[in-house]
Amino acid sequence: MNWQTVADALFPQGHRIAERENFLSGDAQVAGQTVAIIGTSGHTPIGVEIALAQAAAILDTVRAHPGRPIVILVDTVGQRLRRRDEMLGINSYMAHLGKCIELARRRGHRIVGLVYDQALSGGFITSGLMADACYALPGATIRVMGLPAMARITKVPLERLEELAVDNPVFAPGPENYLRMGGVAAIWHGELAAAMAQALRDAAPEDRRAELGLERGGRKLARPVAAAVRTGSDVQAA
Repeated sequence: MNWQTVADALFPQGHRIAERENFLSGDAQVAGQTVAIIGTSGHTPIGVEIALAQAAAILDTVRAHPGRPIVILVDTVGQRLRRRDEMLGINSYMAHLGKCIELARRRGHRIVGLVYDQALSGGFITSGLMADACYALPGATIRVMGLPAMARITKVPLERLEELAVDNPVFAPGPENYLRMGGVAAIWHGELAAAMAQALRDAAPEDRRAELGLERGGRKLARPVAAAVRTGSDVQAA
């Protein structure tokens, strides 16, 4: 999905989004207000440069435009798997990005994520999943890890993982499964501009993902376990 096409549909009132080496930044108009835009394009892997660029854009918004809503457009195949990035500590750069998003939230910025193409592994965890709520387009690809790679790492036969993926959304890719687990708040069909405006109105700092996962039957123990940890009681499974 071309990011310009998506941006035109999301922001018909106008936008000024620039792309530089697969890093998106700028602003747009949504329901008469200005929102900050950051994101990625071209299925780019997240290396130290893009992680820092996104973090800097978030901090610039916090400093220059207090309270301005932030939209994160997600298209990434995850963190960049290069020795250089690993030696530089890519995990710390990505953690820094997540902390900057959390800082913005604590300073009163509403934050909405949208997976418009691909969202994989750490590149998704520290961007779209850090938003107040993350949404997806119907054709998006979302997964933590491909099943063949998961089989190699876990030593569980690929055939068994494929069987599990039929009924268990944790193992299966796609926005529908992340919707069941609560990681995706909704899949947007129809008019994207109206969906974006509503998402910004609904954005709230409370994390409801475990609650949504329980309601939708995709994560049945996350919320009960968290409640048990808080209260020191036994886990009450649904």
